[in-house]
Amino acid sequence: MAKQANQEVRIFARELIRVRKQSNRLHTSKAQLNSVQMQVNEAFSVRKIEGSIKASTGIMKDVNSLVRLPELTGTMRELSSELMKAGIIEEMVDDTLMDAEGLEEDEEAEEEVDKVLSDILKDRLPASKAKEEELPSVAQPAEEEEEDDQEEMLAQMRGRLEALKS
Repeated sequence: MAKQANQEVRIFARELIRVRKQSNRLHTSKAQLNSVQMQVNEAFSVRKIEGSIKASTGIMKDVNSLVRLPELTGTMRELSSELMKAGIIEEMVDDTLMDAEGLEEDEEAEEEVDKVLSDILKDRLPASKAKEEELPSVAQPAEEEEEDDQEEMLAQMRGRLEALKS
């Protein structure tokens, strides 16, 4: 009986080894089939992309035939120069407006200072009159300098504008 049990155990062990080998072969076959499936999917995807590229190539040819590159470059250059001119003109106008605003603010500030001084110096009227007489003579050269500066600035702006036009 022990001999017969020993033979049966050996038979079952051999059968178990065969089943394990077959199981390993099945796993290997399954992995190979999955690999083939992925390669087929990749091939279909490549075909799809190839079709899309062909279609986009046709579209690009149509767009290129519609757009004339030399004309487009010329137009872009003209637009660039016009935008540059507009920017410089805008800058000159802004500078002029800022200078004009600054002068108005200075004049308003001077008027306020004069009002405050006249309120404080009501009692010393003769002394303040002597000072007021001195101030206009000093203010006149300053106004002449401002006018000269403005004329110089206008001449510079005109020169820049003429340079842009040419």
